[in-house]
Amino acid sequence: MRVVVSVGGSVLAPDLAHERVEQYADVIDQLVDEGCSVGAVVGGGGVARNYIKTARKLGANEVELDDIGISVTRLNAQLLIAALGDDAAPSPAENYEEAGEAMRRGDVAIMGGVTAGQTTDAVSAALAEYTNADLLVYATSVPGVYSADPKTDEDAERYERITPAELVDVIADIEMSAGSSAPVDLLAAKLIERSRVRTIVLDGTDPEDVLDAVLRGEHDGTDIVPDGSDAGMDYWVADE
Repeated sequence: MRVVVSVGGSVLAPDLAHERVEQYADVIDQLVDEGCSVGAVVGGGGVARNYIKTARKLGANEVELDDIGISVTRLNAQLLIAALGDDAAPSPAENYEEAGEAMRRGDVAIMGGVTAGQTTDAVSAALAEYTNADLLVYATSVPGVYSADPKTDEDAERYERITPAELVDVIADIEMSAGSSAPVDLLAAKLIERSRVRTIVLDGTDPEDVLDAVLRGEHDGTDIVPDGSDAGMDYWVADE
């Protein structure tokens, strides 16, 4: 089973604490031991936002700001690589071909950002499409996909299961509100719709929740299930 795990920077290394990075590395090792081929994409989190805020005050343009954010995501990716040791490719993949080749030879592929104007949400969806992944998991700071931004709307309801087309509609509505936050961005949602990759969005604060979701189908997040999928086959399981 091929799995792509997208981990937000603030989820992976809150305050740059090493313990959470080690926990995620342990979860990835367990997925590999269960027969999974794993790619992971790491976001920039609060560190990236702080650098971007300072650079913006210094007059950097938007492309330059994106490049700064990409650099931070790759630093975060190197933290995960350090924790994984020999199980991971030795440096962050800078494109999908590099990541795919690493996974084919049995390494864990780790990526950060790729290009200006594209978030790591979209990178994760594109990597899942490129590698024909069976499952894409977003480990975020929110427990799933909501009908509205739960930070600003107390009546927002969490979806247990939606289609990719429904995800696109929900994300588009949320992103229309300035300053609002969505669990994935619109480009990622459209890539998920195009590729029809099975996707889970969950709270990644406890890395073990990712393991439970992938191997046992147990989570409190949102399943994004393409139309026509076998209703009785809600999750893939690793090869015996």
